[in-house]
Amino acid sequence: MATISAVLFDVDGTLVDTNYVHAVTWWEAFRQYGHHVPMAHIHRAIGMGSDKLIDHLLPGDRDRGLDDELRSAHTALYAPYWPRLRAFDGAADLLRACAQRSLRVVLASSASEREMRVLRAAIDAEDAVTAATCASDAQESKPAPDILKIALERGAAAPDAAVFVGDTVWDIQACTKAGLSCIAFLTGGISAAELRQAGAVEVYEGPTDLLHSLHDSLIAR
Repeated sequence: MATISAVLFDVDGTLVDTNYVHAVTWWEAFRQYGHHVPMAHIHRAIGMGSDKLIDHLLPGDRDRGLDDELRSAHTALYAPYWPRLRAFDGAADLLRACAQRSLRVVLASSASEREMRVLRAAIDAEDAVTAATCASDAQESKPAPDILKIALERGAAAPDAAVFVGDTVWDIQACTKAGLSCIAFLTGGISAAELRQAGAVEVYEGPTDLLHSLHDSLIAR
């Protein structure tokens, strides 16, 4: 592995505490359109792009003409939470610690541009961020690797000179396809065993845990 020059961070569920808010608001959006999807199933699909999530959770013979309305309903239900979104403890300090090591920090997210503004404000570490992505940058959403490839370009790094930090098996699957090593957090509600089985190289409780172990982590090697 080459010397690490860039660290790519997923945002939802990794740096900002949003996964369970997404689960609740997707549950309500599905209910509004007559789909009764168990919330546990929704939780385990969080991390996919919205198009993949809907396909994953709903029957294939549904009226797909309503998918855009479903996505809009989720956004409308999720948006009232935006002013209350909170970054995980240590998130901003972790980004700054990476930047202080002369690493390029890229926020590799598939959130919309509007959502990204809210999420970045919640993190409040703009001085440490080199670049960022949003949903419109990629043709296909996670677990496809498209957004990670764009993030690598913006971080001016080859896959073997970068590390991705995420919180779901979908993040790890995207990393595998992009040739990236993945560090995983438990902040998304997925077990360490499942994250390791999916291919995570290291697993930490969250940003503070990785920050305290940064000098021994894959990022510093």
